[in-house]
Amino acid sequence: MTALNSMDPMHWLILGILLGLCAGSFLNVVAYRLPIMMQREWDSDLAEAQGREPEQLPRFNLWLPASHCPACKTPLKIWHNIPVLSFLLLRGKCGHCHSAVSWRYPIVELLCAALFAAVAYTQPPGLSGLALMAFAACLLVLAVIDLDTYLLPDSLTLPLMWAGLIVNLLGGFVPLESAVSGAALGYLVLWFIYQAFKLFTGKEGMGYGDFKLLAAIGAWLGVGSLFSVVFFASVFGIVFGLIIQTIRGKKKTDAFPFGPCLVMGAFAWMAGFDLTRWI
Repeated sequence: MTALNSMDPMHWLILGILLGLCAGSFLNVVAYRLPIMMQREWDSDLAEAQGREPEQLPRFNLWLPASHCPACKTPLKIWHNIPVLSFLLLRGKCGHCHSAVSWRYPIVELLCAALFAAVAYTQPPGLSGLALMAFAACLLVLAVIDLDTYLLPDSLTLPLMWAGLIVNLLGGFVPLESAVSGAALGYLVLWFIYQAFKLFTGKEGMGYGDFKLLAAIGAWLGVGSLFSVVFFASVFGIVFGLIIQTIRGKKKTDAFPFGPCLVMGAFAWMAGFDLTRWI
């Protein structure tokens, strides 16, 4: 890591952008495949609970089958998988059947590159910067999955929380006491809001995945971040709800995922929008 710590700031920034593009490409795979893997696991568990033989399906995980076109199922060549560039060269179409490729793929890659570039710009070269990039990537993929499926997988939120505690145990970003308090209070704050909302309305205002996500954010950013994160998440939630209602014609009672709002609240705090400094 000596070479990394002594890296020129401009080279560190370029490395961050390249890592972000590659990570964004992998996040697209995770966002698509992980919910399918979860559904298959649930179906298998249900079959076993009912005394049935689980359906035998082809092997499916984050690595298998190899990347292929969703329409024609043709395996992609290496040059078809270059982040952003392949999308532009192929004009947003499959190189085999010419079916349209979703714009979400390059958007996620560019967002991840922008996040990594922001970390590289604000953090000196080293393990702390890489850890913060990994944290940002996990938040991004959780937001994408929640937008798609209204799910925040435990297989991501719980390891993310423990990783935050370990990073801060090793002298990461906040004192360990703040990280532990942030994880505990992050979970409890939304749990109490959930219980109060359910008591007064008889409805569930959010899912338990949101509690775990805020706990993970608290574990990384410390207890001092929670007020700002929740405030900005609430503001983003109101704006997001109004946009969805306008575009999709949804009713005020219709649900929308809160995870992306928490993620944006965390990014706002990381960008320096700390309300505790302004009060």
